[in-house]
Amino acid sequence: MSLEQYLALFSFAAVSAFTPGPNNTLLMSAGMNFGFRRTIPMIMGVCLGFPLMIACVGLGLGEVFTRFPVIYTALKYVGAAYMLWLAYKIATATRSSDETKQDARPLGFLQMALFQWVNPKGWVMAVTALSAYTVAASYYTGVALVSGTFVLMGITSAATWAMFGSSLRSVLNHPKYFRAINTVLALTLVASLWPMMKS
Repeated sequence: MSLEQYLALFSFAAVSAFTPGPNNTLLMSAGMNFGFRRTIPMIMGVCLGFPLMIACVGLGLGEVFTRFPVIYTALKYVGAAYMLWLAYKIATATRSSDETKQDARPLGFLQMALFQWVNPKGWVMAVTALSAYTVAASYYTGVALVSGTFVLMGITSAATWAMFGSSLRSVLNHPKYFRAINTVLALTLVASLWPMMKS
């Protein structure tokens, strides 16, 4: 891969990782509800889980879905149900400092890593990057470069969105505003289902 090609890949990864989507919505919500420090496992789940998914798709898992589309369809609907449940949890969340009866916590590392497999934006990003930035002559090197680039972009964008959410904690002290922003985040997550369900 030439320097020019890699810069194109880097630009694609940066734009894809930083634009709004399910991952960033969840990270912002967790940062707002639990603070940056408690969101770190989620950040790591994104920055390692998504590149692992890219590598698996690049090494042949995408072919499995092509041959057995029922598996992809089932994954799509399970993912949709899970995202609706997450949207409900976001919309009904309360500030962690106000909770006395339950020990609420953000998603953990494994949960966020597994979430990549049901994230519609993630699938589009993975397939697009692999098809656009790998060549047959050095295919496996290309898969490694694409995956590695998304590790870098993943940790940068995930940390940025979580910090943005965390910075809102001091602004949204009033419960009314806190509930309003959580509702907007939940609706954004639900809206992100549309591209997946129409495909």
